[in-house]
Amino acid sequence: MIAVIEDRIKNIPSLVVVDEGKTKDALPTVVYFHGFTSAKEHNLPLAYLLAQEGFRVILPDSYLHGAREEDITNEKFQLSFWDIVLKNLDELTEIKSYLDENNLLAKGQLGIAGTSMGGITTGAALRKYDWIDAGAILMGSPKPLDFAKDLIEAFEKGHGKKVPQEETEPTLTKLEAIDLSKDISSLRERPLFLWHGDADRVVPFDQSHSFYEEAKKHYRNKDLIRFSREKDRDHKVSRPAILNTVNWFSKHLVNKD
Repeated sequence: MIAVIEDRIKNIPSLVVVDEGKTKDALPTVVYFHGFTSAKEHNLPLAYLLAQEGFRVILPDSYLHGAREEDITNEKFQLSFWDIVLKNLDELTEIKSYLDENNLLAKGQLGIAGTSMGGITTGAALRKYDWIDAGAILMGSPKPLDFAKDLIEAFEKGHGKKVPQEETEPTLTKLEAIDLSKDISSLRERPLFLWHGDADRVVPFDQSHSFYEEAKKHYRNKDLIRFSREKDRDHKVSRPAILNTVNWFSKHLVNKD
């Protein structure tokens, strides 16, 4: 039977989804980050399927989301988007430390995945951390710098005014340092699955697809990187996307040499 356990991992509210008879065992583990305005429990269907395949799945609540919501204005919440992504990256190291300290990782097997903002986090984590073994980016941009510039342009058009460079430059500098598209070699041929609906109006489809076209040139084994395009799909993860993500980790994380 699959257990869903409420926990605080290094003070991060999380759900741990795992076979109830293996809660203390060393297992291949996937950390799955939710999207903007979502919460940890919204990804339970995917986590359940992964747990059935023998994984431990950790679903953390991102800063200002779920159990970590705060009474702030919508404007402040929207403007916190990139701060949340950066905090996800810091908190991923805390989750990794927790797993190591409690001997919960089988052969160090750790996968990272996420939806939308969580997919952006995944791409950035692959750029920043070499201890991640496999990843899956679902409708998230592996080009956060380009995406941030798009958001700034959209804001300026919508409000009819320019955003001062001194307000955006510090964030753009931070994003360039974690932008996977700026250092594709940092993937080191680690297994990476990307899924995106080609009718997505929230996160540009082309940023995922163009990244894949460039990234696959860096892979000797083309089977280790895959792009799944879902025709006429908007900004919502489909069942095929979930099943393909589960199959990806079952193939490339459980059976990792």
